[in-house]
Amino acid sequence: MQKIIRFYLRRFRVVRIKRKTKKRVSKKYLEHKESARILATQRLEYFNQHYNLKFGKISIRNQKSRWGSCSSKGNLNFNYKIALLPSHLSDYVIVHELCHIGQFNHSQNFWDLVGETLPDYKKLVTELKMWSIKARVNPLIG
Repeated sequence: MQKIIRFYLRRFRVVRIKRKTKKRVSKKYLEHKESARILATQRLEYFNQHYNLKFGKISIRNQKSRWGSCSSKGNLNFNYKIALLPSHLSDYVIVHELCHIGQFNHSQNFWDLVGETLPDYKKLVTELKMWSIKARVNPLIG
């Protein structure tokens, strides 16, 4: 490990320089990333015909604990594993994040917005909780 010496008034300190390590990219992420992007883009276009909201970039990520997220700038991020979900659950994740552009919270107004296109969203929330992002297998099969 490389060291550097920093000099201050009347004293000095030896500091270690940390090397940047390359992140390991999983094989499954690379396999499913593009199909997740196509799915998200197509379904956003479909659902946005109803909502008519303006969103920014669409990113597909390998997040450890989230199915999706929405930034304050209107960028939408989705986990690549939405491509592995049943279509009704991936639609829920996509609608959920799209509705955050209209309501950036989980108030009743937000849920009313989600309910406009997915009236059974409460059932979908319960079903999605059975699917762990960290799981390697389908929870319904075992």
